[in-house]
Amino acid sequence: MAQGGLVCLQRQEYPSPSHSLTLSSQSCSELFVSLVSSMASSSSSAVSERRGIPGASFVEDVHTYLTQSGLDANSALAFLQERLQQYKLVEMKLLAQQRDLQAKIPDIEKCLDIVATLQAQKGTGEALITDFEVSEGIYSRARIEDTDSVCLWLGANVMLEYSCEEAVALLQKNLENARASLEVLVGDLQFVRDQVTITQVTIARVYNWDVHQRRSRQAASPKES
Repeated sequence: MAQGGLVCLQRQEYPSPSHSLTLSSQSCSELFVSLVSSMASSSSSAVSERRGIPGASFVEDVHTYLTQSGLDANSALAFLQERLQQYKLVEMKLLAQQRDLQAKIPDIEKCLDIVATLQAQKGTGEALITDFEVSEGIYSRARIEDTDSVCLWLGANVMLEYSCEEAVALLQKNLENARASLEVLVGDLQFVRDQVTITQVTIARVYNWDVHQRRSRQAASPKES
């Protein structure tokens, strides 16, 4: 896109990073619960929350958990199911942000390549012939002479002119911030998925404990009568 010696690029700016589980057998159940218990204990000892996302506590003893929380089994299951849905909602939002960053990071890299091409072409005496997108699926050919500046979109229909050196510095900074933000998002997603697993296992343990208690009471009733 060339007009009056200027090349218009899109600026990408990012802030700096600051009963659903069933087990097939008792042996598999004990092994899985043991693995999740060790994961929960190691993670909870290190961090109880991550960037405002609360950590889930693994329930070792269901009876003690219900006594301390003052809840019956049904109330505890309802609470845990609600917490599970909250974790999954956070996971969906984080996944959307991750997809957005993964799509826009290549755009920033493409802008950097374009500016580098313009700088390399400068002084050769040859015009740069390129195609640019006018609208979706419609392209036009442009002839770009030597240029010392480019225009970056700031958003909200605002465009600002930068020298090529300033544009490279700005785009490089935005690229670094975007990559750092993506790395933080990956860590957040892993943390949330761990909490989802811990909560699912806790729901299964509370549900199984409640079923066992009901069966024990039913088995004791005929003997008492």
